[in-house]
Amino acid sequence: MATQKVTDATFQEFIQGDKPVLVDFWATWCGPCKMMAPVLEEVSDQYEDKLTVGKLDVDANPATAQQFGIMSIPTLVLFQNGKALKQIVGYRPKADLVSQLADVIA
Repeated sequence: MATQKVTDATFQEFIQGDKPVLVDFWATWCGPCKMMAPVLEEVSDQYEDKLTVGKLDVDANPATAQQFGIMSIPTLVLFQNGKALKQIVGYRPKADLVSQLADVIA
């Protein structure tokens, strides 16, 4: 399952689930966000049974980005049961991202 598009309207429902949810706060003009996209696709495909991955465009959906105080992008926020557990700011190679998510995808 590839990453899913998330909007202000769908965000609250998206982060509620029986498995952890990773949301990528990004923008089309952001270079590091473009570098992060294929990494997220790989993680989404590899761990689809343990993790749901979504992408929220901060320009098109400013309310949610503001609610979580997103100041830099890309910012990845890990949610479990609708609560933010961890925030990862900036580009991360796959190995680093997987190690930071190890406690929920192990």
